[in-house]
Amino acid sequence: MNQDCSYNELYPLQVLDDSMEPEFPEKCIIVIEPADVCATGAYVVAEAQGDRWFRQYISEGDAGKRLVALKAGYPDIELVDGEYKIIGVIVQRNIGRKVKHYHPYVPNGVPPKQIEIN
Repeated sequence: MNQDCSYNELYPLQVLDDSMEPEFPEKCIIVIEPADVCATGAYVVAEAQGDRWFRQYISEGDAGKRLVALKAGYPDIELVDGEYKIIGVIVQRNIGRKVKHYHPYVPNGVPPKQIEIN
């Protein structure tokens, strides 16, 4: 891999439409971690069909992979191996001073329960 250390730096983007509402309202800030892998259910920025998309990544095994908008009325984007690229994963959402964190490497974003050690 021939990338400098800035490849690993998080960066913010502002959501410019309503396709990912209600979880990501228009004009909220998302924080992206550059990555080319994620678990199913992760929110991602991906290149597909000549465009960049902010969507939820769904992998259904042999049934295929797709990018899904959370709001009804937006079409799914079918992903063909070799014809798409995950640019980064969403690790945080900011709405004003309210911050929410995401776990893009865990299926459906649910982190494992921590076991309390006494």
